[in-house]
Amino acid sequence: MGKTALVTGASSGMGREIALRLAADGYTVYGAARRVERMRDLEERGIRVIAMDVTVDEQVVAAVDRIIAETGRIDVLVNNAGFGLYGAVEDTSMVDARYQFDVNFFGVARLTQLVLPHMRAQKAGRIVNISSMGGAIYTPLGAYYHATKHALEAWSDALRFEVAPFGIDVVIVRPGMIDTEWAGVMAEPILERSGSGAYAALARTVVDSTERTYAGGGSSPTVIADAVARAVSARRPRTRYAVGRLAKPLIAARRVLSDRAFDRLLAAAAR
Repeated sequence: MGKTALVTGASSGMGREIALRLAADGYTVYGAARRVERMRDLEERGIRVIAMDVTVDEQVVAAVDRIIAETGRIDVLVNNAGFGLYGAVEDTSMVDARYQFDVNFFGVARLTQLVLPHMRAQKAGRIVNISSMGGAIYTPLGAYYHATKHALEAWSDALRFEVAPFGIDVVIVRPGMIDTEWAGVMAEPILERSGSGAYAALARTVVDSTERTYAGGGSSPTVIADAVARAVSARRPRTRYAVGRLAKPLIAARRVLSDRAFDRLLAAAAR
């Protein structure tokens, strides 16, 4: 039988390219996202689309049940769905902060829980968690976003150890700057939350710096799809893949610099 892959957040950006790449590599691919209408072109290219909000348990359970009923297996799970919530800690409501964790962390955890019994029964599987260079570093006004990605990485490390005896690999992909809607999507909420009051100057600085940085261009989402393809095809995949503009240098800088020195690096970049 052919192999089956499930990719979340497949309606745009990295998720879309990952789904297309795995389909080109011969997988039966299920692309999941909240907005099915944005995946019609994927459906025309042979990808099976599923309406799924990772925070709605009934939809997550139904998606896994459908895949097993139709193909009998799930060989690859790519946990890509996620978003970045930015704003000062003081200005961010706990409702928003919890939703950030529900999507970026608990949604991943629940879907993985449902897939694991099938991978264990197969005695094989690959779980690829799309983290971020933000899972290794931090940036101003991104406290909750970075918290979810740091949590995802620690959780993935523990999971990797737990499932290794069953022939299941867990891989983390850390995208850097990628040409998606990221810069535009994060700017408006920052200014809504922190554009006035005590953090207004910092908010404006972060937005301006982000826009300048992205104006220089990011890497194509296809580089992430390529990294995922390597991770799922390797006999022994690396535990982490840092891919895309600035990912490797910023992660390396965080590794070698002290906390204060990295603070100064961020401050200089924001000027």
